[in-house]
Amino acid sequence: MIGRKIKIVLVLVIIAIITTILGYWVIKNRAVPFLYSSVEQIPAKNVGLILGTSPYLGNQYFKNRIDAAVLLFNSGKIKCIIVSGDNHVEGYDEPTAMKKKLLARGIPDSCIILDYAGFRTLDSIIRCKEVFGQNEFTIISQQFHNERALFIAHHYGIEAIAFNAQDVNKNYGLKTALREYLARMKCIIDLYLLNTQPHFLGEKIILNN
Repeated sequence: MIGRKIKIVLVLVIIAIITTILGYWVIKNRAVPFLYSSVEQIPAKNVGLILGTSPYLGNQYFKNRIDAAVLLFNSGKIKCIIVSGDNHVEGYDEPTAMKKKLLARGIPDSCIILDYAGFRTLDSIIRCKEVFGQNEFTIISQQFHNERALFIAHHYGIEAIAFNAQDVNKNYGLKTALREYLARMKCIIDLYLLNTQPHFLGEKIILNN
């Protein structure tokens, strides 16, 4: 009996691993036509959406996303920047931190929109459409994150493209890369099994872009 239970557990583990790997590569391959790393080649859009990450402890992901957004703005590839991130804990405010960095780099205050309810990638993407009224925009993050964000966007009929911010070195990013496998599996479950919705939507906000 114990041997049979162990076999069942092993089979389930193997199925979970295979499913996770397949999910990872499906999301990666579907994103290919919509990913850009060259500012010269990426089409111009009115709105750029920076996906949030921790602004503390010298987070290179954060810095590189700001750099990418500034590059796009200064190159005329976006006119308005939505900074979407987590702000649900007192003393932790990703959107405001992003705005401060953008202002310091010369981006006009009038061109920066704060989204304080971007608790997850799914929230940021759906809120960009449902709250800010954008069905066509440029996602700004690292490539691994952009791939998942695009998968979510296209699932909801959003005509998004993505610009790849510079990644971090392999040693620094190894933990993130491993976590991404699980994040993509959760993404598929959220979209196709649970129909997960953003924590908050609220009234629509009109952008002057």
